[in-house]
Amino acid sequence: MLRWIRQQLGFDPPHQSETRTVYIANRFPEHGHYVPQKFADNRIISSKYTVWNFVPKNLFEQFRRIANFYFLIIFLVQLMIDTPTSPITSGLPLFFVITVTAIKQGYEDWLRHKADNEVNGAPVYVVRSGSLVQTKSKNIRVGDIVRVAKDETFPADLVLLSSDREDGTCHITTASLDGETNLKTHFAVPETAVAQSVSRLEALVAIIECQQPEADLYRPLGSENLLLRGARLKNTKEIFGVAVYTGMEAKMALNYKCKSQKRSAVEKSMNTFLLIYLGILLFEAILSTILKYAWQAESKWDEPWYNQKTEQDRNSSKILRFISDFLAFLVLYNFIIPISLYVTVEMQKFLGSFFIGWDLDLYHEETDQKAQVNTSDLNEELGQVEYVFTDKTGTLTENEMQFRECSINGIKYHEISGKLVPEGMTDDSPDGYLPRLSGEEELFLKAVSLCHTVQISYDQTDGLEDSFRHANGMSSQMEYYASSPDEKALVEATKRIGVTFAGSNGENMEIKTFGRSEKYKLLHVLEFDANRRRMSVILQTPSGEKVLFTKGAESSILPFIRSGEIEKTRVHVDEFALKGLRTLVVACRHFTPEEYQEVDRRLQEARTALQQREERLAEVFSFIEKDLELLGATGVEDKLQEKVQETIESLRLAGIKVWVLTGDKHETAVSVSLSCGHFHRTMNILELVQQKSDNECAEQLRSLARRIKDDHVIQHGLVVDGASLSLALREHEKLFMDICRNCPAVLCCRMAPLQKAKVVRLIKTSPEKPITLAIGDGANDVSMIQEAHNVCFITPQFLYQFVCLFSQQMFGNWTFGTLVFTVMVITLALETHFWTWMNHFVTWGSIAFYFIFSLFYGGIIWPFLHTQDMYFVFVQLLSSGSAWFAIIIIVIICLFPDVIKKVLYRHVQPTSTQKAQMYSNRVALGDDFIALQPLSRAKNQLGKIR
Repeated sequence: MLRWIRQQLGFDPPHQSETRTVYIANRFPEHGHYVPQKFADNRIISSKYTVWNFVPKNLFEQFRRIANFYFLIIFLVQLMIDTPTSPITSGLPLFFVITVTAIKQGYEDWLRHKADNEVNGAPVYVVRSGSLVQTKSKNIRVGDIVRVAKDETFPADLVLLSSDREDGTCHITTASLDGETNLKTHFAVPETAVAQSVSRLEALVAIIECQQPEADLYRPLGSENLLLRGARLKNTKEIFGVAVYTGMEAKMALNYKCKSQKRSAVEKSMNTFLLIYLGILLFEAILSTILKYAWQAESKWDEPWYNQKTEQDRNSSKILRFISDFLAFLVLYNFIIPISLYVTVEMQKFLGSFFIGWDLDLYHEETDQKAQVNTSDLNEELGQVEYVFTDKTGTLTENEMQFRECSINGIKYHEISGKLVPEGMTDDSPDGYLPRLSGEEELFLKAVSLCHTVQISYDQTDGLEDSFRHANGMSSQMEYYASSPDEKALVEATKRIGVTFAGSNGENMEIKTFGRSEKYKLLHVLEFDANRRRMSVILQTPSGEKVLFTKGAESSILPFIRSGEIEKTRVHVDEFALKGLRTLVVACRHFTPEEYQEVDRRLQEARTALQQREERLAEVFSFIEKDLELLGATGVEDKLQEKVQETIESLRLAGIKVWVLTGDKHETAVSVSLSCGHFHRTMNILELVQQKSDNECAEQLRSLARRIKDDHVIQHGLVVDGASLSLALREHEKLFMDICRNCPAVLCCRMAPLQKAKVVRLIKTSPEKPITLAIGDGANDVSMIQEAHNVCFITPQFLYQFVCLFSQQMFGNWTFGTLVFTVMVITLALETHFWTWMNHFVTWGSIAFYFIFSLFYGGIIWPFLHTQDMYFVFVQLLSSGSAWFAIIIIVIICLFPDVIKKVLYRHVQPTSTQKAQMYSNRVALGDDFIALQPLSRAKNQLGKIR
């Protein structure tokens, strides 16, 4: 029962089965009849509360705050015993704080419910009873066959059954999942790829065996077959897929981080001080209770004439009287932790959020947008940040790849007005005229336009013949999609220059060189992998020759070059990299008929091997990709956000460590880190990637730690991928964190969204407890409770008990008590470190309000109050000259030690801010101040001012 209640409140996740068997179309394979499957429905729930659990769950969360729980206890004590203060003084502010917070959190959760309803109510099509039926997204069940059309998002995690393409492929983008906007190709298994109609799908009887739902985006079952919820179908008319993970079991939902209330460092420190003052409060209350009974041990003080006991008091238990007196002192002194403080802090945060929105330095003129504050809970954290975690795509870069320059046969070229122009020359050809390319230039451009995985989309039809026809007559409607954004940029660049990739059907590729069509037969694709860091295609040219085109990182190709301008190309690549460009080296190899037969035989054997297939393929690829002829290199710019380099450098100078967390590939992420200044050129780049086991990961971590120790003078940058990070955090967290602390810049690539959250939490919970900022979120260093002024407010109450014999009764001394309180209000208001117009307004406004309210409250007999002890007290106080004199003298005496301390520290041990202020004041006196000094001293002063 308790577990069920905790699940209803959202504290315990429901139990998940270890394995999963999915019946396609919910039919049992042997008999074909319907079988109900008990899995999660397809509703997405990002909200925190329900109608039924809102009140208990919200109250539970609010009273988890130490301050709220403390004030609740004080309020209950005031209700239970006869106390010297009214329960209203604690109950009303507490009710106000709890109610306002509940309304705010309830409204925010209502917005989440509204967004959920839009997603869950989206129309989808499923195959049922031999036809396509429209239903709502929330009604999809595991086993349902779902139809998704072009540009639609997948409503659940689907296993691809078939598409409108004959080969059963489809193309998707996963930008909403991992930030990658490039195109990815997915495949249906041959057995279901032919089921392209509703009738064939309805007749399909099969099962899918899969693991339980997990959050890892990059290790799904059959990653080439699984279409993740949130991804978008592109360049494909429609697909059919069977739902295997639905609702909160989808990978996108599993990467949600439970929405929790964030607490700032100021609030946490206030809670710490609250515990300290709570200890002081308990000590004073216990001491006062003991002293009271010690004093009343003498009979003459047991019942003074002004505080006679009732018959019930005389007959009550001594233990109960002791507890009652202790609680009474507790209530009397409880203002050591004033609830008004928390109201004031919340108001300060709320008003501070407006100042952030008004800040002109945060205003974006191009879009006419000001800084938007989504929560005011963390305003004061911004000036205390030690770690910044940022995504790459759309944050550091604009995700717009542009071809900038290239090197062909040792000569650098730029693109000018769609023409390839050697460095140092200008474009003098008339508009519309495309110059004739040399043999080396043409071969280079052909290699770039053929060695890729780019797909083409047309608005009207698909198919190779249609593609060729469209490329001839309607090339402006052509749109390229690629698995890598730089591939897309390069193919678009060659098209502008005059060599156009016109289409591919998996068997043939066509390019147009200045309008002249050439068809190449695609023989083999040597896929890119992180170890080789290159990809290749083997083609048969129109003349029948077999040729290999390859492109990849400089270090992965140049060692295998047998001819070409190697040194000049290497210099150009270094120049491109220094400019922050992403570089690729392009090469080729021409096969004799005998060589190609050997290559083809080895490839076929490796691809059909039943054991050690990956190792055998890697060996064959190495055999093929050698004795290369160097063609050149390319430089592509991933356009950075405006002033991102200056921003990162400023953060580094401020001592802030920047971590980039991205789902991008290793090479892409490193290139952007270099170009944006996250990794600077003098850094020693360390890598923790492609780790396969705990032992391998541990050895690599120890090796990195040794390198850092040996090269302690050099700054280090660390690159780690998601898979290696999981291994490092599993058994070697301390060693990994030690390495990270010695690296001012860290890059995490191939990261799932949930892994990003884990990294941030890892740093936040480290022993140093640093303040972290995740991009997508000044600080005033003010915490009133740390100034210990509340102590000042309660100490007079404690000391006065020695005068009133610990009876807890200000008799005949209302005027004196009001005088003391007035002095405290003025003193605390004037004890301010920084004076601004807002401080002046609040300080003098508070003092004025205190006097006006006290006069108004004490100057009228209020009919709804049973007693009014303050009637005419304040008027009587202010009519006395001695009272005014006492207020002025006592305030001066109270502030004098603090003023003396500040003056001494300003002259003996000034802060950097105070030094700058002093120099600024001297400069403000005019140019004569510097001119009258010796020249050398004047220069020194100017240097300090700068």
